[in-house]
Formats: sequence, C-alpha cells, structure tokens
Amino acid sequence: MSKYDFVLFAAQSEDFVEKLRELGLVDITTTGWEPSEEDRQLLLDIEGHTKALDFLGTLRAEGRFDAGAKPFASGREAYEHYTAAHQQAAALHAEIGRLEKSADELRPWGRFDVETTKKLAAQGIVLRYFFTQRNTFDKQLAEWSESYTVSEVSRTDAMVWFVVVAKPGEEVTLDAQEMKTPAIDIREAERRIAESEKKLRALDAEFSRVAASEEKLAQHACSLKERLQGVQVKATAQQAADGTLVVMEGWAEKETSDKVDALLEKYPNVVFLKSDPTPEDNTPVKLRNGWFARNFELVGDMYARPKYGTMDLTPFFAPFYVLFFGICLNDAGYGLILTLLGAWMLAKNKKPGMMRRAAWFATMCGLSTVLFGLFCGSFFGINMNEWFPSVKFFDFQGQFFSIALVIGVVQILFGMTLNIWMTIRSFGFSRVLGLLGWFIILVSCCLAMGLPMAGLAIPGFTSGSVAFYVALGVGAVLMLLLNNPRRNPLVNFGAGLWDLYNNLTGLLSDVLSYIRLFAIGLSGGVLALVFNTLAAGFVPEGSGIVVRLLVMIPILLIGHGINLFMSTISSFVHPLRLTFVEFFKNAGFEMASRNFDPIRKMNDTNE
Repeated sequence: MSKYDFVLFAAQSEDFVEKLRELGLVDITTTGWEPSEEDRQLLLDIEGHTKALDFLGTLRAEGRFDAGAKPFASGREAYEHYTAAHQQAAALHAEIGRLEKSADELRPWGRFDVETTKKLAAQGIVLRYFFTQRNTFDKQLAEWSESYTVSEVSRTDAMVWFVVVAKPGEEVTLDAQEMKTPAIDIREAERRIAESEKKLRALDAEFSRVAASEEKLAQHACSLKERLQGVQVKATAQQAADGTLVVMEGWAEKETSDKVDALLEKYPNVVFLKSDPTPEDNTPVKLRNGWFARNFELVGDMYARPKYGTMDLTPFFAPFYVLFFGICLNDAGYGLILTLLGAWMLAKNKKPGMMRRAAWFATMCGLSTVLFGLFCGSFFGINMNEWFPSVKFFDFQGQFFSIALVIGVVQILFGMTLNIWMTIRSFGFSRVLGLLGWFIILVSCCLAMGLPMAGLAIPGFTSGSVAFYVALGVGAVLMLLLNNPRRNPLVNFGAGLWDLYNNLTGLLSDVLSYIRLFAIGLSGGVLALVFNTLAAGFVPEGSGIVVRLLVMIPILLIGHGINLFMSTISSFVHPLRLTFVEFFKNAGFEMASRNFDPIRKMNDTNE
C-alpha cells in the first residue's frame, strides 16, 4: 500500500472526492465517523433499498410479477411506492394473522347471530362461553346442570365447547375456562380474512410496477451509497486554517498508485505527500491469493483479515481445512451429494464473485469427503467391505484416534514455523529466540519419542541419545535465558519459566482439541449405520423387493437427510474452530481493523 496525505481548499473537497470516486483506486480514511440523525436515515434508506431488491427477486420467483406493469419515472419514486406498499402489506399480514387466530377460537362455536345474542342480553338472558377437557365435561355435566342451564355446542376427541345461560352479573363457577363473548362469528372472521387477502393480492400490482423499475431502483441505491461515501469523508476530514483547508488521509495499492499520482498532479491547488505505511498506521488490507486460496478467503473473513505487513494465512490453512472437512464428514455418499450441489452452484453462478467462490468451496469439500470416505470404505453408512471384500479399507474407528493427535501436532508445529519466519522477517532474529527454543524442544521430542511409537526412528537421535539432550539444552537456553536478549538474564529466566508453564498447558489443550476430528467423523458414521439398521428393521419378514423399497426409502431419505444436514454443519464449524483457535494462535495471527475499500462509482455488481 501507498499512503497519501492530501491538503486542499475546503471548497474543492466535494469535487476532489468525486474525481477520486471516478478513479476508484483510493481508500479515504474515515475512522471515527459517528453518524448524525440524517446520516442514520441515509443508512436506513440504503438498507431499505437492499431489502426491496431482495423482495423483488422473491416476487419474481413466486410468479407474482406482472410483466406488463408500467415502471415508475425514477428509482426514488419506485422506492417511495415500495415503502408505502410494503407498510400496507405488513399491516395486512398482521391483520390476517390476528383474524386467523380469532377464527381458530371461533370455529368451535360455529355460525351464530351476534345481534340476537345482544338482544337476549338486553332482555336479561346472558350467554357465557366456556371450554374444557372432554372427560371433565362428561363427568361434571350432571352436577353443573343442577345449578345452570348448560348447552353443548361442539366437541373434539379432547375438548368440549359449551354455553351457560345466566342472568346479568350472575357468578358462574365451573371447572372450565371461560372466554370473552365473541364479537363476531366464524363467517364474519372468514369474510374479513378473505377481504384482507384480496387487498394483499391487489398490492402485487404496485409491487410489479416497482419490479419493472428494478434497474432504476438499483441505480438509486448506488447513488445513496455514493452519497454515504461523501458524507463519511466530509465528516472525518480534518479542518485547517480556520476551515479554509481540509486534510485527508488516503491509501492506494502500489501497483495502481501511478494513476493516482497522475490525477493529483493534474488536479489544481492540491498538495499531497506520498509515503510507505508504518506499523503505527491503520493500514487497510487487501488479500492477494491464487485461485485455490481465494476460494477460502470467505472462511478467514469469518474471523478477521490479517494485519497489514503480517502474513496472510489463507494459503496455509486452506489445505488443512479441506482435509479436516473430509475427515469429519467421512462418507463417500454424503461427499457425492455435496459435490453435485457444488457443481450445480457453479453452473448457476458463472460470474466471478462470492457465490462462485462458495460453489468452489463446497465442491472441494465434497470431493475431499468422497476421497476420504472411499479411503475408509463408507458409502451412506454402508461398510464397503461387503461389496469389495478383497479391498482393505482404513479402519477409522480403530486407528484414527492417534492419527488425529498427530495431525494436530503437525498443524501446530507448522503454525509455529510460520510464526518464526514472520517474526524474523519483520523484527529480526533476536526477537524469535524464545519461540525458536520452544520449537526446537517440541520438534526434538516428536522426533526422538514420537517416531519410535510409530515404528520409526532416526539413528543417533532417540530419547536416550546425546544429540537429543543437546537439542533440549539448546532449546532450554534459548527459551529460558535468551527469550529477550535486551533484558536481565534473571528476568528472562523467570519469564521463560512462566512461558514454559503456559506453553505446556496450552499445547496440551491445543493437541487434544484435534480429537474432535475423530469424534465427529465417528458420530456421523454411527448415525448413518443406525438409520440403515432402522430402515431394515421396519421391513416385514419375507417381504418382496417392492415392499422393502416402499418401507425403507422414506426412512433412509429422512434419516440420512437429517444426518447429512447435521454432520455437514459440524464438519464446517469444527474445522473453523481448529483453524481460528489452534492454528491462528500458534501462527501468531494478528487481525486487521479495516479492509481496503476505495471510494468508487457504485453499480449493482460492484458494491
């Protein structure tokens, strides 16, 4: 990034910002902007336009759009009509909901004349409305009838609705729930519902006119976003010389900064300073990854983007994430469904953008699941040894527990390697001595103690060899005495002991976290097997193929559908946790506070 400081006359600021917007290459710092009441309304209008455009997509998808509708003259007029119609629709939906609730309460009472009940009340005959459980009504009807005139209106298997004829002000004590005297009957409620639904359908004509003006509406939304950019820049620009001058801070990519320089040199009465960012600057971040890693930026963005000047970890965690997803889902059949879903998304989203990246992400995770599922011999919970008895598949349940721990150690050490490299590159070798010592100890223990457990060993480097103790000694000196060469050795020793305690406890919990790979993969496989067994268990003995299919298919579809949904969520979330907590922590990840977002001309594809 290249940093710019602009100084220009306040009267020129709006025109200057417009020129930068047309160029579309400069991110103006607006840190600390606090919206006013007018600005908040602008934000609400932008959000309202976004919701309106989403609603119009739903209107078209549901077939409610009238292709012959006349468009409005402008996007602003379209939005105003949309807002009014949307408010009416919301009120009608609320009214329909209220009436449907009333209809449910009135339905057991059937049809009756409300005016007649009012006339009876005027003559001293009051109808009181009750409902209770059927068994309670049947048991106590005789007792109630001795004191009151009780008339049953309707009943179901569980409830009975009845009226009691009483005098005005008479106290009626029954083991039943009394309800308010209905103001309307079911016929009137249904008539009002139908009338409200008719009004709601009539609003589709107004919404169709808005949909016919969708392009104008989108353009108006873009103009509001451009206006918001100007508001933010103006509000955060520093005033100088009693308001005559303004000072702005901007950022541009180095590759395109020559175009920014050309604009600034031509623009009259503007003074600018161009410099490289410093660690103290709040430098915006823009990621630059190849095709593979770019599809996993959406994963990293769920946490944060890396601080400017540090390392982007996306290319390094992406292969692990794909592997972890396949391990957690661990079924070739489920992976095939995800792969087909990803391929369908790719066919639907051919333009570059977030949705196409998500499609590639789903496809790669699906393919990883297919490969790992075939490796373990699982296809929709079926053990593929039944189909291919000569093939020796990997025993996930019996062997993967310890492998999950090994994978955790490998990723943690890899993260520490990246941390060491980044620290040396940024601050020099002296700043990394403590971390390097800890890394040497861990690697030495893994090679001398871990490898023999797997039946491997490095000649001359075992847990009892001199070379192993030398490596531990070097690591201990670096970690305990040289963790900060500028400090007193005694202070370093105390700090090193504290770091040793924290590292040991932290590393243990970090490695144990990778057991979730085994647990999630195992639980999904067990559930798939359970649904297969359940489906087979419901088939009557001696049934033919047609009956077997009719019984088993619904159970398998529902069961595997639930398992696929839940397992896919777990396979997505838990690798995220391992990435953000274990890997990012050990790799020394530092988050950025802002992304590179240049002010530019808005359109519906570039927001």
